[in-house]
Amino acid sequence: MKFATYRNGTRDGQLMVVSRDLRKAVAVPAIAATLQEVLDDWDDVSAQLQAVYDQLNSGQAVDAEDFNEQLCESPLPRAYQWADGSAYVNHVELVRKARNAEMPPSFWEDPLMYQGGSDDFLGPKDDIEMASTEWGIDFEGEIAVITDDVPMGVSEAEAGDHIRLLMLVNDVSLRGLIPNELGKGFGFFQSKPSSAFSPVAVTPDELGDKWREHKVHLPLLSTYNQKPFGKPNAGEDMTFSFARLVAHAAKTRHLGAGAIIGSGTVSNKQGTDHGTSIDEGGVGYSCIAEIRMIETIRDGKPTTAFMNFDDTIKLEMLDENGESIFGSIDQRVVKYAGYQS
Repeated sequence: MKFATYRNGTRDGQLMVVSRDLRKAVAVPAIAATLQEVLDDWDDVSAQLQAVYDQLNSGQAVDAEDFNEQLCESPLPRAYQWADGSAYVNHVELVRKARNAEMPPSFWEDPLMYQGGSDDFLGPKDDIEMASTEWGIDFEGEIAVITDDVPMGVSEAEAGDHIRLLMLVNDVSLRGLIPNELGKGFGFFQSKPSSAFSPVAVTPDELGDKWREHKVHLPLLSTYNQKPFGKPNAGEDMTFSFARLVAHAAKTRHLGAGAIIGSGTVSNKQGTDHGTSIDEGGVGYSCIAEIRMIETIRDGKPTTAFMNFDDTIKLEMLDENGESIFGSIDQRVVKYAGYQS
């Protein structure tokens, strides 16, 4: 199944069931008004929603309308939990190598994860409003899962059964603010502003055999200022599966239905000591920081700038037929006028 949330003047929007080809959509207020309601009562309503989805795909759904990504909020406009991992350890390794720091062996065995702000997600077409480009504005292309209720201490073997939906993510990062925050020893806060998620969230079965081992085995496409920037395969070099990440998040706490767990920046090692850009014949990158790390390793200093006002980023994933699975995140960086220092 595929779900979206339309803006309707309320905080949590209106749930829409979306056709597999992303062409049609229908509201289902008699079943659930919001996606959070679906996640709260998944066992009770999923069969009804599946029937609507089947009718929508066959062209028989009553009151179906053309699907419009421009009307979408993130599938969950706000969530009870947003925890972002760093499952692609290649990305972490590059960060440390660029500053000549050894990477602890435990990083290959124990996932990194931080708890992000979940009260105010951006819509997939919303501008990224920032007061200053001096903060080092960066995008991060990721995948995320949404869970149902997950019991504390769940095993990795059982954690995958709690994954209900998948989305794409732009985990906006302010690279210039990160070092001082991490130096305080309490982790990210100001350096991790609101994230944006794809217009559509999908059940894992929609990916067919591209969803296996609790990983998505398809390229994540990043287009930066209308130019291809990255196409790493999300299933390759993913050290920790989503099942492992969910189990990690639930080690000491229960996770409520609607918890979002992110993969971290999708990154491929590409068979070299450092990655290769698309222009150089490689699969490129899912964030600007990674190419800057590689420039530092290779040339002694970075030359690629972080995002400026009016820069654009598009994130998308296509199926084997070239059709969009989640819709696209399309955002522009703009000046935020309301900032008071």
